[in-house]
Amino acid sequence: QLLVATVLSAQCTDERVNKVTPVLFEKYPDANVMARAKVADVEKIIMSTGFFRVKAKNIVKASQILVEKFEGDVPQDKSELVKLPGVGTKTANVVLGTAFGIASGVVVDTHVSRLSQRMGLTKFKKPQDIEKDLEKKIAKKDWIEFSHLLILHGRKTCKARNHDCAKCFLQEICPQTIS
Repeated sequence: QLLVATVLSAQCTDERVNKVTPVLFEKYPDANVMARAKVADVEKIIMSTGFFRVKAKNIVKASQILVEKFEGDVPQDKSELVKLPGVGTKTANVVLGTAFGIASGVVVDTHVSRLSQRMGLTKFKKPQDIEKDLEKKIAKKDWIEFSHLLILHGRKTCKARNHDCAKCFLQEICPQTIS
């Protein structure tokens, strides 16, 4: 379910994914059931997430591969995960870190990208370059927690449009608030 939810999150808000997934997972609770789903039926449920045709096709096909190749289980190997349709580096890092506690890379979503640049942690713009740069600067044991904390900070305090520097606990070290 985490894998599917993360695939759905591409170009979509967490709020929207959280509205769609309960309905989706009630009907298709695991890879074995999802592998037998009709793509058109999945499309109807996930339509509001955007790019729903591609996402539905990828989710069903990925589920089929999980069933055929991995007995319905999500592999705990990044190189295997990124071979699944709709699964890129970010999704693989999210699943491995969150579900299995495996630090396979720094998750670079829009929040991590924006905040790591804003706070002077990287000058790179492309997610893969940001990931590699942050991995050099952050201890591997902290990759999972770092991503989660930066994402949470980006949602709650350092928002893209209404960042609240006055209430930010990082203002003493953030180059945006240091005079």
